[in-house]
Amino acid sequence: GPRVRTISSGLPVVTGFLHLGGLRTALYNYIFAKNHQGTFILRVEDTDQNRVVPGAAEAIEDMLDWAGIPPDESPRRGGSFGPYQQSHRLDLYRRASDVLLERGAAYRCFCTPQRLQLLKKEALRSQQTPRYDNRCRHLTPTEVSEKLSQGLDWVVRFRLEKGVEPFRDLVYGWNKHEVADVEGDPVILKGDGFPTYHLANVVDDHYMGISHVLRGTEWLTSTSKHLLLYKAFGWDPPQFGHLPLLLNKDGGKLSKRQGDIFLERFARDGYLPEALLDIITNCGSGFAEKQMGRTLEELISQFEIGRITTHSALLDLEKLPEFNRIHLARHIENEGLRQKLIRELQLLVEHVYGDQQVDQEVLEKEYVERVLLLRKGHISLLKNLVSSDYSYLWVRPSVSREQLQTVSGEVDEIGKLVLGLMTRQAAVLTVEELNKDLRSLQKQTKETKYSSVMKLLRLALSGQQHGPSVAEMMVTLGPKEVCGRIHKALSS
Repeated sequence: GPRVRTISSGLPVVTGFLHLGGLRTALYNYIFAKNHQGTFILRVEDTDQNRVVPGAAEAIEDMLDWAGIPPDESPRRGGSFGPYQQSHRLDLYRRASDVLLERGAAYRCFCTPQRLQLLKKEALRSQQTPRYDNRCRHLTPTEVSEKLSQGLDWVVRFRLEKGVEPFRDLVYGWNKHEVADVEGDPVILKGDGFPTYHLANVVDDHYMGISHVLRGTEWLTSTSKHLLLYKAFGWDPPQFGHLPLLLNKDGGKLSKRQGDIFLERFARDGYLPEALLDIITNCGSGFAEKQMGRTLEELISQFEIGRITTHSALLDLEKLPEFNRIHLARHIENEGLRQKLIRELQLLVEHVYGDQQVDQEVLEKEYVERVLLLRKGHISLLKNLVSSDYSYLWVRPSVSREQLQTVSGEVDEIGKLVLGLMTRQAAVLTVEELNKDLRSLQKQTKETKYSSVMKLLRLALSGQQHGPSVAEMMVTLGPKEVCGRIHKALSS
């Protein structure tokens, strides 16, 4: 078929923070493009000069790179259809608006901001939707040149014609919105020479050879207006697909106020990008069946745009740790990805326990790797492993023999039994096996109760009174470390 060139359009680049809704729009464009061996394009829509934040565009591109869905063409990567920033394409929009003026499809409007403000107030007072009354549409060429010679300010407005053609949306099916009945003629070029979204996107999508536009459903009603612009230029439009809203699981809007939907926060908290991509497509649609743990490759190969439903996607962020647990386990299993996690965990340990005399031995790659492989599937975030529950892994206890003797007089006997058990058990330790062995080990003592044996071992291994089960500790520490700690406790 024809080459697919998709664009994430209508992304609010101005704030510089990509949130989950924006990520989802970008992701659907990315997987749609890759599913068709196409090109995914990022264009910076920065024509609203009041709202542009310096560095915003770079931040968005950084987050797409972090998420593993980098654009093929963008301001940073370049491409043969640049520049990819609308503020650098002003000449193009000016020329396009001149073409529409010549054809009579657009006109200069000289209405002052004060007049427009009054129109708006009037409308609101009589409970109407504010709209421009198209007054300047009827100016004669003479009146126009007169106003121009007076040096009055003007904007360019597009003439909305009645009788729009229906179009077929990739998600919502057949659609049309009689825009001329509900809105006034829209501004397409502002007084500062900057275009509005409507003109800039139509012109850019044409010149950038865009074949498909997947964007948020809030743009669905504007599409008829955009199609009228294509018609006025005599251009073939791309295909449009509108993505249903992403909402909280209770159906409310995702709150930006709490800052808890911006990617930076998830990255900082240690969530894997794969877990985010998985959860936002899981609550949405576009796939044959619900399935947790899809990789990006699987998302691409399984995606079918016709399967996107029109009802809102409800996002349950409480499930994110569970998604992350699955993807973290996959990273741990993969030898290449595991190396990165080992390095990250070593840094986390130094960061959290650095002032507590962490022994270099517990930072050795083999030890850290063992811990990761053993806790795979038990932790939802890498940083769980540096929580207080796991401090015993990183900080070797300094417990004196006297302390242990207050728990049981049979310190040496118990110590020898455990050392013996560890040498026998060196193959593979499991919590179940160890629990059995510890039960029978207690029976070989003369007078120490099982609970005291556990208390003694917990103290010798971690220096703590509470924490995970002794068997779990022994499994995670491994025979070598367990023996080392018991020798140390007995000889101190």
